[in-house]
Amino acid sequence: MKVVLRNPRRELEMKGPLRVHSLLERLQINRESVLVVRGDTLVTGDALLEDDDHVEVRPVISGGFS
Repeated sequence: MKVVLRNPRRELEMKGPLRVHSLLERLQINRESVLVVRGDTLVTGDALLEDDDHVEVRPVISGGFS
C-alpha cells in the first residue's frame, strides 16, 4: 500500500493486509496524534488496509477561539 505522511511530507510503500493500529505502531506514530484517511474516508484503528490501498496519515490540528 502507498502511505503518505504529512509534516514533513514523505511517501512509503508497506505490505498489506495490515490493521491501521499496526501500521502506526510500525511507523512509531502515536495513534492519538494523527488521522488516517483511505481514499476519502477516515478509518479507525481496527480497519484492515489492503495492499492496493492509498492511505494518508495527517496530524491532528487543534485550535480554539481567542
